Order: sequence, then C-alpha cells, then structure tokens
Amino acid sequence: MALERIIKPHIRCLEPYQPGKPAEELDRELGIEGSIKLASNENPLGPSPRAIAAIREAAGEVHRYPDGATSALRGRLADRLAVAPEQLVFGCGADELLELLAKVLLGPGDEAVFAWPSFAMYPIVVQGMGATAVTVPLTADLVHDLPGMSAAVTDRTRLVFLCNPNNPTGTSVGADEFDRFVASLPETVVVAVDEAYVDFARRRDFPDSVAWVRRRPGTIVLRTFSKIYGLAGLRIGYGLADLELAQYLQRARHPFNVNRLAEIAALAALDDEEHAERTRRSNAEGVEYLTRELRELGIEVWPTDANFLLARTGPGVHDRLLREGLIVRPLHGFGMPDHARITVGLPEENERLIKTLRRLREADPVSGLEVP
Repeated sequence: MALERIIKPHIRCLEPYQPGKPAEELDRELGIEGSIKLASNENPLGPSPRAIAAIREAAGEVHRYPDGATSALRGRLADRLAVAPEQLVFGCGADELLELLAKVLLGPGDEAVFAWPSFAMYPIVVQGMGATAVTVPLTADLVHDLPGMSAAVTDRTRLVFLCNPNNPTGTSVGADEFDRFVASLPETVVVAVDEAYVDFARRRDFPDSVAWVRRRPGTIVLRTFSKIYGLAGLRIGYGLADLELAQYLQRARHPFNVNRLAEIAALAALDDEEHAERTRRSNAEGVEYLTRELRELGIEVWPTDANFLLARTGPGVHDRLLREGLIVRPLHGFGMPDHARITVGLPEENERLIKTLRRLREADPVSGLEVP
C-alpha cells in the first residue's frame, strides 16, 4: 500500500523531535563506562527520596487504573496556587498540554506565533494540526522580541507560545515587558506561557504569569514536574488556565493520561521543599562555576535563568565530546551550529566537562573552542 498517497501532507513533511542520546547507549557504542549526559536538562540530584518511597509503596497497585481526574494532586496544587481546582489540566508531561492546545485551537488556515529558537515541540504540534507556524527571531541578545511577536499577530492567529525562561537559550523576559506584551494581544488569541524552568529563575522581576490567568481569559501557564522535581521519566505536567479554556482542554484530553505512579510521586515531591531548595542551590553553584570556567576557556556563555547554559563552543565540539563520553545538546537544528546547550550537572560532572574541554583545546588550539 502506497501510504504516502493518503498521509496528510503536513504530516509527511513533519520533522520528528530528536531526543538526546542516552548515556548508556554511548557507553555501548564506545565500549566504555561512565558516560555523562549533560544534554536534557534533567535534575542531577534525582527525584526526592520521598517520591521514591511513595513509588515503591504504590508499585503493587499499578494493575488499577489511575484516578482519571488526578484529584489529590489537583487539590494540592489548587491550594498552593490559590486557584479553583477546575482551572488545572494535567498531562503526560507538559508536552501533552502543548498538543492539547494545538488540537483545540488550530487547523489549516490558522496561525501560531512563537519565538525562534525556542522549544522544539512548538513547530511540531502546530504543523501536526496543519496550521502555520509564524516564527519571530530572538533579539541580538537571544531574548524574546516581544514587540516583534506582538506585531506578528494577525486575524488568523489563534495561539501564541511564550517560553520563559527560554529553551534552549536560558534567557528570560522581565515583568514589565511581559505585562505589556500580554496586554497587547487580542482577546481572540490564547497565550500559552511555558514555564518549565520557572523554579530556577533568579531575576527579581520575573513575571507573575498566574496573575494574568486571573485577569485575562484565554491565558494558560504550563509547568512540569520533570525539572526541579526530577520526575522526567514519569512524564507529568500541568496547565493552569481560566475556567473556560480549561474545560475545552479537558474535553480533548485522553482518559487516564496521567499514570498512577506519576501522580503519587508528584504529590510526594511537592511536600519535599528541602529537596527542591537543594536542587536550586546546586544549580546556582553549577551555573556560576560553568560560566566562569567556560569564559576562561574563551567560550562565550549567555546569562541563564534555567538549569542549563547556552555556550558558543564552536563547530564539531559536540562530536569530540561524545568521543570522550560527554553528551551535550548540539543546536544545529535550531540554526545555531556553533552553539551547544549544556545542562548543569553534579559538581564532579561539571568539572569533568571543563577538564575535557581544556584538554581538547590544549591538544588542538585551532579546534574551534575559542570565540569565533
């Protein structure tokens, strides 16, 4: 059967998401042990011990379907955020919320506006619905050009994605410019504020996006348990929206989309403030160390409000690091062939990366490790 003749054109030309190489796979390829993955922005401290204990205790119940309403976690988060429980929508990772938004709002002829480079799933979910992605380049400082994004909105725009802090640059926008941008959007446009890295943001004027959910219908804030809570392997995230938008997303959601262990682990992780604070502290120290050491190597590094850094390492450095058992995220797919995204790891992992880069540069001073 010639499937190509019946597959939708916008799916035929869709480029799938490319996940990072697992450390275990690199070990097998190279015949080594101890590869380090600093590519996927995972929590190097792992999940909360409370979450691990909760998973073990609940493991014998996985033959039961999960609570389709995610009731316990819904109630806990609603209290914490001071919102109605019905305003929360849960997904198999925050990625599923992106797909739900596209499913509910987009179709052929519709447009979605977002910055670029930004999260790789935005163009995938938009094109997957046959809609048009309207990308607005980042500024020279690799920050969202919010006036440019506002100007890109037309009467065909249904959805705007704003990733803050931005992935893969780690840059962020402050409250004043954020407020002006959201206020400028027509009421017929839904704005989705992707805050996967909000728990690492250090700028004092970081926007209060939840306040906009309260005052502007058609606003949703997306968050995840994958990053600071270390539950990436369980895939659980949520959206906080106005009641009307939340109800439409609930209609499009698959039943039982959040598994039993994910909800139980998320509940336990929320109670472990000590683990979250330890993660923030470890990340801040790692950002300071990597920024200082990379700059001493002559590598340009951008300020970050996330748990990773954007570095201009030069072309080919990613492959050379792979051969050394170190995985960072190359950004050629984002139109940044000279750059890499480096996740902040444990202190010993960060030190190994710096020592390896220093040794590579000493062995080959013209390797591209210095600022072009």
